[in-house]
Amino acid sequence: MSRVMHFEIHATKPQALIDFYSALFGWTFQHFPGGQDYWLITPGPDGSPGINGGLVPRRGAAPAHGAPVGAFVCTVAVDALDPHVEKSLTLGASIALPKMAIPGVGWLAYIIDPDGNILGIIQPDMSAA
Repeated sequence: MSRVMHFEIHATKPQALIDFYSALFGWTFQHFPGGQDYWLITPGPDGSPGINGGLVPRRGAAPAHGAPVGAFVCTVAVDALDPHVEKSLTLGASIALPKMAIPGVGWLAYIIDPDGNILGIIQPDMSAA
């Protein structure tokens, strides 16, 4: 069976999204050696759940608001959904789908980052549902 082992974020203005994701989740970015326009993303310490990723310059226009998703949507687990959604809004994101309870899983919301990418944020805890 094959598992996802890497994700990529497409960015019209790479530094703007590096700043956004660093501020929202504390992710670290390292420019890939060799002169390529590519940044490695480390979303957490080695050995913790999840996968690492990359940020690449967008090839073409950002998706139009409300357009169908043309890629996979990643979902990031957080301890508390509401503060992360609120912080994303102050950092320039908008709501794609508001907070909803997913029975037996947790609280989930989808945001649109400042460059038009859709991202899920989940609080995997139903005690508040």
